[in-house]
Amino acid sequence: MTKPAFKPKRIVWVDLEMTGLDPDKDKIMEVAAIITDWNFKVIATYEAVKKVDSRLVARRMAIPFWDDNAATRTALINQNNSALAKSSRTVENELIAFINEHCGADKPALLAGNSIHQDRRFIASEWKKLDARLHYRMLDVSAWKVVFEGKYGKKFAKPEAHRALDDIKGSIEELEYYLKKVKA
Repeated sequence: MTKPAFKPKRIVWVDLEMTGLDPDKDKIMEVAAIITDWNFKVIATYEAVKKVDSRLVARRMAIPFWDDNAATRTALINQNNSALAKSSRTVENELIAFINEHCGADKPALLAGNSIHQDRRFIASEWKKLDARLHYRMLDVSAWKVVFEGKYGKKFAKPEAHRALDDIKGSIEELEYYLKKVKA
């Protein structure tokens, strides 16, 4: 018996900003999600700041990467210390409700983004209920990047904002760029 095909009608684009890249030591600080259809028309947008212990933030964000991105580091730290910051559980519940509202609650959601496997590792580590809500298949724009740069020498000039919502918008634009190069 074969499994029914996975044919999601919508895509859940997610980007996370974290204290660093190690899901065992670092924590999610900011999350954004955009839900689109397959024409990349935006259906809905979500953003949140997740509260992280300030001692962990100070310790984990004192690495060279953050020295090269000092303005982003400062903005994330300021957000973390503001009234905008929500508990991890609150953000996870809001994200699940957001996905259920716009994608339906009856089927797993398709997660998309640039190097989305890394974001998925953080989701699996910190938000188990959200992880269970997502399909095992993912749409990773970085795979397209590897093929188009390696095989065709085509490179998309994506700005590296290191802010969740801006990075998602860049990922959607990047996939649209690659798809325009494909002949249907």
